[in-house]
Amino acid sequence: MVEESSEETKATKEEVENEGTAGIEIDDGSNGEEAAENVVELDSAEKKAEPVEDFKEKFYYLAAEMENMKRRFDREKQNLLKYGTENLLKDLIEVVDNFERTTSALNGDEDEKIKNIAVGVDMVQKQFLGTLEKHGLKLVETIGTIFDPNFHEAVAQEAAADKKDQEIVKEYQRGYVLNGRLLRASKVVIAQNV
Repeated sequence: MVEESSEETKATKEEVENEGTAGIEIDDGSNGEEAAENVVELDSAEKKAEPVEDFKEKFYYLAAEMENMKRRFDREKQNLLKYGTENLLKDLIEVVDNFERTTSALNGDEDEKIKNIAVGVDMVQKQFLGTLEKHGLKLVETIGTIFDPNFHEAVAQEAAADKKDQEIVKEYQRGYVLNGRLLRASKVVIAQNV
């Protein structure tokens, strides 16, 4: 009986120890090297994963940066095509002004030859303006419209009973717009009704 009880005690001790370590293998030292190798492999796998994640982040960043650069270059290209002739057209506007001065000076003459010259100059002026309009240049509307400081420059005010307040009554110099952008403001006289 004493032997049985000691055997039972040993059995219960083993069961308790097994319950406490259920599912856990007891390392007797033979698998120590394998465990160390597994830990090293996990560490090296984590270290390898970090550069891959860094690489992915850098790749996505550079891809987004390239896409933004393409958009910016396309926008700059469009603006260059639209407004690249701005300086040239500013200079050509002065030529148009000279055509206008010439035709207004020639129209007052009564000589038949001068009238024919005036008609020819007027035709060249219209052709020249037509060519400039093909390239995006447009006149700013003035007489009869309300003063807009974005497109008009008021050089004087004039009392005009039959006009609305701030309505443009005279134009001293024509204004031009290139593809929606103001090239030169119109110099105008506006009605000031007190």
